[in-house]
Amino acid sequence: MTLPLSLEFFPPKTPAGEGKLRATRQQLYTLAPEFCSVTFGAGGSTQDGTLETVRQIVAEGRSGVPHLSCIGQTRADIRARLATYRAAGVRRIVALRGDLPSGYGLGGEFRYASELVAFIRAEAGAHFSVAVAAYPEVHPQARSPEADLDAFRAKVDAGADVGITQYFFNADAYFRFVDELRRRGVATPIVPGIMPITNSTQLLRFSDSCGAEVPRWIRLRLQAFGDDAASIKDFGADVVAGLCRRLREGGAPGFHFYTLNQAAGTLEVCRRLG
Repeated sequence: MTLPLSLEFFPPKTPAGEGKLRATRQQLYTLAPEFCSVTFGAGGSTQDGTLETVRQIVAEGRSGVPHLSCIGQTRADIRARLATYRAAGVRRIVALRGDLPSGYGLGGEFRYASELVAFIRAEAGAHFSVAVAAYPEVHPQARSPEADLDAFRAKVDAGADVGITQYFFNADAYFRFVDELRRRGVATPIVPGIMPITNSTQLLRFSDSCGAEVPRWIRLRLQAFGDDAASIKDFGADVVAGLCRRLREGGAPGFHFYTLNQAAGTLEVCRRLG
């Protein structure tokens, strides 16, 4: 069984990075992604790059989906951004609270992603399909697991269409999260976020900063490989493909790959999935 998949990129900061990302996208388009999302930096720090990358994806005949974070933004800011995205042919948005850049005051007129989702619905009706973040291993700033589940439900009640999870390596955490939401009457699809493992140092650094758990056995195996990049990539593809198989067998509606603007890791996982 083949499930729909989507891809996530971040806006490049240099002309060389832009050219590299363009080549990466062409390689990954062979997977026929349902859409390609583009991140939005803390406090909107990459918003122009987000828009330009989305426009390029749309021009390439694919569905470009901007992330839109609301911390530090006013209603007028978001209204203008929605109008720009509509004009660019965008039909989907990933709506997030977002992180504060270092040294940045709270500012803005939104506190939570649910408020952003409600505003998008009030401004644009059903024009945009709205995806929101989900945290099977609990958001690192949540007061409790119960509060985190309530926060997700609030986003759905505000008009979110689908959840996309933070990446994880424990399938049980995902299944338990979905079960808890279903018990609360939330029927929204929850798409697992998938992080290919291609660089152990990078993976562990990202995971420590965002609260994603890397199981001890995976950490130890990665550390044991040292600088053996080929073994790390082979082991990583095996682990992530196995995770995806279990998620697929358990009823996951699709996969959202965090590509880190690289093609090889995602392509290899998908090859092993058949």
